[in-house]
Amino acid sequence: MNGMLEPGMLVRHPGRPDWGLGQVQSRIGRRITVNFEHAGKVVIDGERVELVLVIGPER
Repeated sequence: MNGMLEPGMLVRHPGRPDWGLGQVQSRIGRRITVNFEHAGKVVIDGERVELVLVIGPER
């Protein structure tokens, strides 16, 4: 899943629901930079965390 993420896509971190909705800023190799509503900009190791793609009006 993480391999198909592109800038602008909306995601959630499965282990940190308190971070809220996140928008992918970049994906370089396994490093995914996401700007979360309540946690700010976070760099995720895509080998360790499988982000959940948000499709539709889930906010």
